[in-house]
Amino acid sequence: MKQFLQLSACITLLIFSACGGKNTSSNVQSPGDDKTSKDKLLNTGADILQDKTPLKKFTAYLDGFHFYNGNINAQMEAHHYVQQLNEDMYQAIIFDGNGADAKIMGVEYIVTEKLFKTLPQEEKALWHSHHHEVKSGTLIAPGIPEVAEHELMEKLVSTYGKTIHTWHTDQESSLPIGSPMIMMGFTKEGQLHPELLQARDKRFNISTARIKEKRNDIPMPAVDPSANAWEKGVLRQFVITSEVDSAQHKHQGHPQR
Repeated sequence: MKQFLQLSACITLLIFSACGGKNTSSNVQSPGDDKTSKDKLLNTGADILQDKTPLKKFTAYLDGFHFYNGNINAQMEAHHYVQQLNEDMYQAIIFDGNGADAKIMGVEYIVTEKLFKTLPQEEKALWHSHHHEVKSGTLIAPGIPEVAEHELMEKLVSTYGKTIHTWHTDQESSLPIGSPMIMMGFTKEGQLHPELLQARDKRFNISTARIKEKRNDIPMPAVDPSANAWEKGVLRQFVITSEVDSAQHKHQGHPQR
């Protein structure tokens, strides 16, 4: 009850103290002409008149870091806008910034340990744990009071994520070209490039070291050995091919109803 009351108080405070956005520009400038006056008018009308219920449900903001499965040195900051679907599942839209020019990089699905245990063994190889991201302080929820963030991290520490990036703006790709990529999360100290972390901390005016210290009381979960398969040399990525067996394509790409 005490934790619930603290969290409720923090939610009330959010109305007056929420911040933590609009300090990270997109990595790329997309090619194309400026919006016409007609386009601007249409966009304004759509914004006023159309219902956007699904988007309104993405209520939480998380900032962290990813790397390409199979290439731990290809790292980037990832801004997650998250919807909690139920007690055991979340979904997130991932952007390369938190301002008006942010580009959608991909998506992440997050499940609790309970749901992760139900996944097939091969499927688990596509997922990463969040234990280190939480305990190290590299995963943050900018703008909310510390007590509320701590409550959130207590739950996220034992979750697992499946992440796919579709626009590789970290490679200065001005268009969403190339194959979608499976992403992973960091699992040990020394893996994340320090300059990425330092730049993030400066923009948000935070100290990851201080956050890490404050999370010492969050219990370290037992991580399922089937997650973070990249650590064991088991890599999974999309492959572009010009020859696809039609029967296999029908089975995998178009499931029967």
